[in-house]
Amino acid sequence: MAGGGPADEAPAAEGDLAGGRRGDTVAGVVRQWRAVHPGLDTGPMEVIGRINRCAALLQQAEDAPLRRAGLSRPEFDLLGALRRTGHELTPGELARETFSSGAAVTKRLKQLSERGLVERRSDSRDRRVAHLRLTDAGRELVDGILPAQLAYETAVLSGLDAPEQGELASLLGELLGQLEGRLGVLRT
Repeated sequence: MAGGGPADEAPAAEGDLAGGRRGDTVAGVVRQWRAVHPGLDTGPMEVIGRINRCAALLQQAEDAPLRRAGLSRPEFDLLGALRRTGHELTPGELARETFSSGAAVTKRLKQLSERGLVERRSDSRDRRVAHLRLTDAGRELVDGILPAQLAYETAVLSGLDAPEQGELASLLGELLGQLEGRLGVLRT
């Protein structure tokens, strides 16, 4: 958030992105930057800063149903990928499905295997390739947690009505699609 921290939370001027519906931490940071550099366009900070702040707050709160089950979000994402695809995946495919590094997937798979939630099968043609699938216990865990996790996420979003949630999802989807399409360009 470009050096921003907590600040006063008074709403910004009407029509200003910095204010949102109510004042927020990013609005205060933007007002501070505008006081120091009044000619700078803070529009990108107002969007990216809010996305980053929301992500940080959601990570701090963690996911209550997952925590109760002794799972982290990245572990659940791996289990969920195996469940929703409905077939075995290699570690590389899981890394792509979950936007994780190969090393992180390997570490998480080891822990999930030790808990009896995932099992590994060697490829009959190439012993270096592993195929992963959920065990019955893993499938039961995912199917048991998913409704509670969705209820938790619904509660998190309850301050927005259905049309607002739809609009936000659509806008974030457009942004994500653009970022995914230009990722190579953005990294150079």
